[in-house]
Amino acid sequence: MPGKIVLFAGVSLDGYIEGEGHDIDWHQVDEELHLHFNEELAAMGGFLSGRRTHQLMADFWPTADQDPDLSPSMRAFAEIWRAKPKTVYSTTLRHADWNTTVVPRVDPAEVRALAEAADGDLTLSGATLTTAFREHDLIDAYQIYVHPVLVGRGTPLFPPLDHATTVLRLERTRTFGNGVVLMRYERRR
Repeated sequence: MPGKIVLFAGVSLDGYIEGEGHDIDWHQVDEELHLHFNEELAAMGGFLSGRRTHQLMADFWPTADQDPDLSPSMRAFAEIWRAKPKTVYSTTLRHADWNTTVVPRVDPAEVRALAEAADGDLTLSGATLTTAFREHDLIDAYQIYVHPVLVGRGTPLFPPLDHATTVLRLERTRTFGNGVVLMRYERRR
């Protein structure tokens, strides 16, 4: 069975993936939530991200586990991130380290082939890349973490698109102690 493409995103209650100036300081990731992220992402077959998201990750995670001041869950995620194959979609980035392949554009046939060959589902992140995947109808599941905050403005997770309605089925929910709520929806295909 081919791997699924799973959008994995944190969003404010008013629908923003980031605030003005790409601010994500309002994300409320505590130890409980980070342990959950580690469990979920360790099971994935790889990471798909846009350039900005990839560079944000690559600036921090390659050596994060060497910082004794970080929580155990954060140090553990550094190892998960380094080990997973990563595909970054970018027309400006020419090379990326840490087990990463750079691809210039979203080609639906190539994405499905990548999912077919993956050792598990592929996690998708990044606002612009999410929109491109939605335009090509490539997202199989939406794993959304709603943070209990109103940002007011910034980058919406789901900007308007000119295509038919996407029908989803609720697979699971979970409320974390810090008020973040996970909602996982699967496509009805």
